[in-house]
Amino acid sequence: MVDWIRDTVWWHVYPLGFFGAEKNSLPADAAPVARLRSFEPWLDYITDLGCNGILLAPLFSSDSHGYDTTDFYNLDSRLGTNADLIWFIERCRERNFRVVFDGVFNHVGRSFGPFQDVKHHRQGSRFASWFLIDWNNVHNEDGFSYANFEGHHRLVKLNHHNPEVVDYVVNVMNHWLGFGIDGWRLDAAYAVPSIFWQQVLDRVRQKFPDAWMLGEIIHGDYSHAVRQGHLESVTQYELWKSIWSALNDRNFFELSHALNRNNDFNNVFLPNVFLGNHDVTRIATELKDDRDVELALAVLCTIPGTPSIYYGDEQLWKARKEKRPGGDDDIRPAFPANPQQLHGNPVTYERYRQLLWLRRDNAWIASARVKMITLTNQTLVYESKFEANKFLVALNVSDSEFIVHSSSELSLIGGRANHTTTGWAVPSHCWAILR
Repeated sequence: MVDWIRDTVWWHVYPLGFFGAEKNSLPADAAPVARLRSFEPWLDYITDLGCNGILLAPLFSSDSHGYDTTDFYNLDSRLGTNADLIWFIERCRERNFRVVFDGVFNHVGRSFGPFQDVKHHRQGSRFASWFLIDWNNVHNEDGFSYANFEGHHRLVKLNHHNPEVVDYVVNVMNHWLGFGIDGWRLDAAYAVPSIFWQQVLDRVRQKFPDAWMLGEIIHGDYSHAVRQGHLESVTQYELWKSIWSALNDRNFFELSHALNRNNDFNNVFLPNVFLGNHDVTRIATELKDDRDVELALAVLCTIPGTPSIYYGDEQLWKARKEKRPGGDDDIRPAFPANPQQLHGNPVTYERYRQLLWLRRDNAWIASARVKMITLTNQTLVYESKFEANKFLVALNVSDSEFIVHSSSELSLIGGRANHTTTGWAVPSHCWAILR
């Protein structure tokens, strides 16, 4: 495990949405739009918030939304040129920000050069074996069919058993690591054979041993996925779901179960913990009560793992993901030109800022273990502990005050609670961190 990840808090951004870029790729003869350089004013915003890493959704040339990549060696012209991308990496390095790119290596867009060559030369193409093609199915626009990603015709699945595809992905990853990025988010890692990730990542680490490799794993055996794929981490969707579900249902037993399982995962790897990303309904929309956003964030910042914040969540932005064409647009919105023009919720922002800095100032939390102290449907107290460091975290979704009893002297370091003769009283729908 790379050591630097323990002190990293990510700001997760979907660039095409963040900059309000066109929905589809620019014409070949159109001049690139240097939108990426407009990110500079936001670097101070991120620093103030408490993040020191930037996790970027797809950046490379694509047909539309970025996950239909057409050229892994060039920045999408809707965002600028490679000179703009290298400029961005250098600005981040000057501020000691970590940078991770989104690698969409399960599938490509139909305009991907090798696939276009297959369309033109068919079986005679030197790239024919890069894809999983059925030449006997001629009843479609191409005169052949091919494996795709989860039924999406415009996302062409790569043949991960082809050594040339392995070589290609290794070269792409090394290329951008060579420019100073710190790692890769591996999109749809669950859909790719583990042996492929083994072959790719082992070779990449020979040259870049400190690179962090995050696999997108939605469900299944996370520890097995890490071991078999030689990954550094995976996306902790199980915990994400349990946080908002437990708060909505007033059932902390569900959260307790997930936190105990997260302990087990942390014995093997450092999970990527989150409340939102570019593929899910925003946490402020998912939760039935806005007051519970703070409770969810308190959990995120006091449990083991490496946390990521999805841009706009810190401003209490709301949006629902819908299963329809364009159903992701609302959760991938444009930000204004600079933070001064941002309309959000300053109270929520300040709470995010306080908790993220608490997490930054206590990097030991990444390696902590969580132990349940008090557990009912509507109240929970757990201890986060690593070596001599520990916090007590109290959550209350009941409609009445909840008393945290303790045999030792405790101080309030975050949240809301009143000291009484019997302990600390946490108000309804509030949280407290005690030490």
